[in-house]
Amino acid sequence: MRPENFDYGGGASATVLHPVVLVGMVLSVILVLTLPRRKIVVPFLLITFLTPLGQQIYIAGTHWLVLRIMILVGCVRVFHQKLTTGGRLVPNGLGAIDWAFTLWAFYAGLAPLLLFGETEAMPLQFAFWIQAFGGYFFLRYLIRDVDDIVTAAKTFAVLALIFGLCMIVERIYWIDMFGYLGGVPVTPAVRADRIRAQASFSHPILAGCFGATLTPLFYWLWKHGKAKALGALGMMGSLVMVYLSASSTPAAAFAGGIVALFLWPIRRYMRAVRWGIVLTLAALDLIMKAPVWFIIARVNVTGSSDAYHRAMLIDNFVRHFKDWWLIGTRENGNWGFDMWDTCNGFVQGAEAGGLVAFGAFIAVIALGFSRLGKVRDLAKRNRQQQWLYWSLGAVMFAHVLAYFGVSYFDQTQMWWFSFLAMVSAAAPSLQAPPPRLEGRKSVEVLEAHAQ
Repeated sequence: MRPENFDYGGGASATVLHPVVLVGMVLSVILVLTLPRRKIVVPFLLITFLTPLGQQIYIAGTHWLVLRIMILVGCVRVFHQKLTTGGRLVPNGLGAIDWAFTLWAFYAGLAPLLLFGETEAMPLQFAFWIQAFGGYFFLRYLIRDVDDIVTAAKTFAVLALIFGLCMIVERIYWIDMFGYLGGVPVTPAVRADRIRAQASFSHPILAGCFGATLTPLFYWLWKHGKAKALGALGMMGSLVMVYLSASSTPAAAFAGGIVALFLWPIRRYMRAVRWGIVLTLAALDLIMKAPVWFIIARVNVTGSSDAYHRAMLIDNFVRHFKDWWLIGTRENGNWGFDMWDTCNGFVQGAEAGGLVAFGAFIAVIALGFSRLGKVRDLAKRNRQQQWLYWSLGAVMFAHVLAYFGVSYFDQTQMWWFSFLAMVSAAAPSLQAPPPRLEGRKSVEVLEAHAQ
C-alpha cells in the first residue's frame, strides 16, 4: 500500500452524500458567504469535523469532498473581500511559519508527480494543494487575534463534547452513529477485546489525537475566565476521546501536553530542560544496544500497541536515506515487514516529499516553538498573555508526540492548520511587546499594535 497522498484512481465511483450532510453543507455555504468574518470559523469547523471524510460529490472521475467544497467556498469569500475592500487579508502579512508551510505544501504536492511521472496522479495532487493552501490560508484569514482564538477554541470544545458523547454510545452499543451518514464503518474496530471508537474520523488514533492535542487549549480556555464551562466540558470530552480510542499514541500525546502545562513553574529554565533532553538521548544512544529511537518500542499504554513497528519504521527510514531524500520513495513497502504502513507523520512526510518537504515540516514546528517562546519573553508583565503562549506551546508539543505515531490524513489536518493560524494570531509581532489584553479586545487593538 502506498502512502495516502500517492494513491490515485481509487475511491468511490459515485456520489456519496447523505441528505443530512447535504443540508448541513448548503447551510454552511450560506453562512460562510454571509456571516461577518469573526463568526465564519464556527460553521466552517462544525461542518468540517462532523462530516466523515468519505462524504463527497463524484464528478467526471474526480472526488469533491465536503471539506474541499467548503474550502473553495471560503476562498471565494476571501477573494470577494479582497476585491471589494482591499487591504491585507492576513494581519502583518506572511511570516516565517507561512513561508515554511508554503514550501512544505508545494513540494509535498509536486514530489509525487515527479516520482511517478503519471498524469493520472495530477487530480489528487491538485486536490491536496486545495486542502493544504486553501485550508491553511483560509484559516489564517479567519483566525487573526485572541478573540478569534477564543471563538475557535469554544467551537472545538463543542466538537470534543459531541465526539466524546458519540464515542460513549459507540463503546456501549457497538454502533458508530456517524457510520449511518457514510464514510466510516457503522461497527467500530476491535483490538484485544477493546472497542476502538473513532466517531467521524478516519481512524481511532486520529480521533484520540484530536482530543489529546486540544486538551491544553481547553485548559487555557477554562483559565481564561470567559468560557470556564466550555473549557471544562471540552477537557472532559477530550479525555473521553483519548480513553475510548484505545490507542497508545493519543495517550502519549495527552500525557505530553499535560506534562508541558505542569512545567510552567520552571518556564525560565526551559533552555536547560531542552539541553538536558538532548544530552540524555545522546547518552542513551551510547549505552543502549539498539538505536535510541527504539525507546518508542517500550511505549505500549494499551497493551496491544504497534510500538515495535513504529520503532522499526524509523530505523528503516534512517537506513534507507538514499532512497527517499530527493523526491520521496515508492519502494518503502520493500524495506521490511509492514513497512508500507507509514504510521509516523515525520516519516510519511519525508517518504512522500523527500528531504525538502521533511525539512520544511520540521521548520514549521521549530519556528512555532521559537515564535511562542520569544513573545512569551516579551510579555513578562502580562501573566494572562504568557499563559496563552505557554498553552499553545503545550499543544505544539502534544502534536509532535502525536506525529510520532500517526500522520494526519483526514479532517484532523484542519485542526493542525487551525493551530498554526492560532500561533500566528497569538504572536502578531516580535518587534515590540504584545499588547496587554484583559479579557476580550477588538481586532483593532492587535492590528494597531502590529502596525
